[in-house]
Amino acid sequence: MSAAGATQNPPAVRTAPRQRWILAEPHTREAEELASAARIPLVLAKLLVARGITASAEAFAFLNPEVAHLYDPLRMRGMHSAVERIEKAIACNETILLYGDYDVDGTTAVVLLKTAIEMLGGVVRFHVPHRIREGYGLQSSVLESAYAEGVRLVVTVDTGMRAFAEAETARGLGLDLIITDHHLSRSDDALPVALAILNPNQHGCEYPEKSLCGAAIALKLAQALLERHDAARTRDKLLPSFLKIAAIATIADAVPLKGENRVIAALGLRELRRPVGAGLRALFSAAQLDPASKPLTGFDVAFRLAPRVNAAGRMDVASDVIELFCTRDQARATELANKLDRLNRERRETEARALAAIEERLATDAEFAAARMVVVDGDGWHRGVIGILASRVVERTAKPALVISVEDGVAHGSGRSVDQFHLLSAIETCADLFTRFGGHAFAVGFALPAESLPELKRRLAECAAERLAHREPERDLHIHAELPLDQVTAVLAGWLRKLEPLGHGNPEPIFMARNARLISAPRVMKERHLRLELAHDESSATRAVGWDMAARSAELGLTQGTRIDVAYKIRENIHPDFGGLEVELAGIRPATA
Repeated sequence: MSAAGATQNPPAVRTAPRQRWILAEPHTREAEELASAARIPLVLAKLLVARGITASAEAFAFLNPEVAHLYDPLRMRGMHSAVERIEKAIACNETILLYGDYDVDGTTAVVLLKTAIEMLGGVVRFHVPHRIREGYGLQSSVLESAYAEGVRLVVTVDTGMRAFAEAETARGLGLDLIITDHHLSRSDDALPVALAILNPNQHGCEYPEKSLCGAAIALKLAQALLERHDAARTRDKLLPSFLKIAAIATIADAVPLKGENRVIAALGLRELRRPVGAGLRALFSAAQLDPASKPLTGFDVAFRLAPRVNAAGRMDVASDVIELFCTRDQARATELANKLDRLNRERRETEARALAAIEERLATDAEFAAARMVVVDGDGWHRGVIGILASRVVERTAKPALVISVEDGVAHGSGRSVDQFHLLSAIETCADLFTRFGGHAFAVGFALPAESLPELKRRLAECAAERLAHREPERDLHIHAELPLDQVTAVLAGWLRKLEPLGHGNPEPIFMARNARLISAPRVMKERHLRLELAHDESSATRAVGWDMAARSAELGLTQGTRIDVAYKIRENIHPDFGGLEVELAGIRPATA
């Protein structure tokens, strides 16, 4: 075949962003003092000091959270008014409409409030909008229908802070509106008119924990209602059960797992290890989790339970989640949990197809390689997964990214960002192009006419080129402490488990060991993964696994005897044949010392 007629694969133009290791300040003196005073290992003291914990009493509270560490909900601005209006509705047998969001935070918030109000004898209806047909947020048409059906009190959960027109609709109808939400970019933002607003970020609210998720704010309202009725029973019996559901949302919503959020997540996780309700048992079974045989972790909640709960709102009807958690019928719970599991599989398949198309473009289009920001669009990509896809693009490129689905002449987009690039500020420079938009520094959502896409791309390319001119795309690997491999012990692993649940604001510790020696040749698994046997000069061997690190090993030319620095996490492998302590590699580089 002639050269002119030959077909060739397009050249790959994308290279993976480099990894930059950032070692935390050791705070040696403070850590030594805390280790001595609290009687904990020095490495654990270093991790706590890095989290701002320097006193032994603080360390004890962090490592041993209790229900008593929860704040009084009545400290939240608007709580008294909200509780009194709901109590009046219960006393008068009024129907209360709960209006939630379709994600895990919104649906679990509905479950919490619905359960609490019904425990007190109230009558509750709920509405969760359909992601595709209705979109995010309060809808005036739903309020009008509810009023016509006799509803006089509406309580929003995880939504409402931008519902200015809808709040006016409620006021005009004579509907009392209570807004519970956590979305507020600045404390001086304007607020909709409502009977009460529960949001610790609003101006004048002295509530200590500012980073509660929507379900946690619903939990505080439920706590206030139940404690007014029976404070002792609420603390001893009811709150632990409510914390299970709030913990799922707190972990899934990626709020900082510090302060009261840590108390909610840690105590809820403890209760989740003993699932009692039909819905939870069915969900655990569908996710193939057995807390009786393996300790449940924050990772299990974030990556096994939460995706199945979120799948309902992404792919179908989010109200299934509320029914799942509220039903006492085990057969119905199993049916719903299996449906969520199926929807989650569909979500993964839908996401994988779109991601493959995006990755092909990233790998072959030089324009993406040169751009400071990735804006990629496709026809008919499912709107329920474009936010996940944007996160995947950021992971792969270390650049801010927008992923846009075009349907019937309308472009629906979702974006995620990186440090040093305020994404909402960036899209605000294109405000005249959108029919709707919103978000914050790291995540946005929007819609605009498809014909405006070229102009959107042009303006954002200019904005990113200016604001990111001096930033090279690279992945930051934050290393929390130096720890030679011979200090990785079962005792230390036990202490580190007390940091659970791990997540945003309370990250899993990543350690660094310098100048480790490969005592045997690297072993490649499934052409992608890496197994190493490592040791310091006279220490015993440490097993290490590196997922998707085979290419990195080849790049460095690793052989028996090579010395490397490793960044790693401590793992306890429970496999019956080769279980035990090992390390999971987060990064490898040539030895520097």
